[in-house]
Amino acid sequence: MKLHQRINAFTKLGHFLTQFTTVEPVKNETVDYNDIFFDGFKHQLKLAKEHNGWFTQKNLAFALQGWAESLTEDQLNLWLKEYDFDQVSPQQVAIIMAGNIPLVGFHDFLSVLISGHAVLVKQSSNDKHILPYLAKYLEYVEPGFKGKITFTESKLTDFDAVIATGSNNTARYFEYYFKDKPSIIRKNRNSVAVLTGNETEEQMLALSEDIFRYYGLGCRNVSKIFIPKGYNFDAFFNAMYPWNDIINEHKYANNYDYNKAVYLMSEFDMLENGFLMIKEDESYSSPIATVFYEYYDALDALKEKLNTDAEDIQCVVADGIIDSEIPFGKTQKPELWDYADAMNTIDFLLKI
Repeated sequence: MKLHQRINAFTKLGHFLTQFTTVEPVKNETVDYNDIFFDGFKHQLKLAKEHNGWFTQKNLAFALQGWAESLTEDQLNLWLKEYDFDQVSPQQVAIIMAGNIPLVGFHDFLSVLISGHAVLVKQSSNDKHILPYLAKYLEYVEPGFKGKITFTESKLTDFDAVIATGSNNTARYFEYYFKDKPSIIRKNRNSVAVLTGNETEEQMLALSEDIFRYYGLGCRNVSKIFIPKGYNFDAFFNAMYPWNDIINEHKYANNYDYNKAVYLMSEFDMLENGFLMIKEDESYSSPIATVFYEYYDALDALKEKLNTDAEDIQCVVADGIIDSEIPFGKTQKPELWDYADAMNTIDFLLKI
């Protein structure tokens, strides 16, 4: 199977996904094999929502929209144009996936298959319904993928390389267990925003998307803001207000109530607006419904801190602060070449 065939198959998958980018799917009769797969995928999305209360219709549609926009012939070719896949010796690559947001492991899945390797997937129990069905669609539109995609719930065996994502604790286990295999091991990371007080209203509204999308469960969600001394939080809270309905969703509300009670009983200083709390804290990983903040004196010193703490940070949202910054509102809309933990997955897969 040639690269153009693999690109064509994923392009057709992207076309299929365009039907599910709204809360209510809209069938498109021009999509290949729709009579076979459309209703079945609707059912899988229903199962995913029932199985994991964080996977709401809105968040499922948002995730699928992101992949529908990325899986086009132009985007795939732009991503892969600088690589030579002709000399790839096909290997069996195991992927251990997280399950914090819908299809969080799809980029690894895509990267392995588009590189010409076979994939052995061990999914999180929190996100187990969507990807196997999409794999069936891929095998149907491109029979060359048959025999190259395997899902397992058992102990991983018979693989040549591994990509594993987990917590800092599980990462230590992965590093030991896979020490004799080529590997990418990902740990806990969080995203931050650097505010100066000069942000536009549009930028602050966009920041609310970076904070609240997926309830803040993703490593690309902003969990902490850095602010100058004397910062006025009015603009921040005004920009967060459009998300006020989130408190009506019971899983989020339960976390908000619990964390608020902990802070009050511990007599921590914090500010809140009825659906979001902000607390001064040096940590990067904040609980659900909470954003940490930390003051900075000078941007140069802050840049040095961000560089020192780079292994704890996934994204830095800012405007004109550092070279690798991400624009406000874009953390959950990565390009295909925006690799998790800044580890180029395609380079890794070409060298195994």
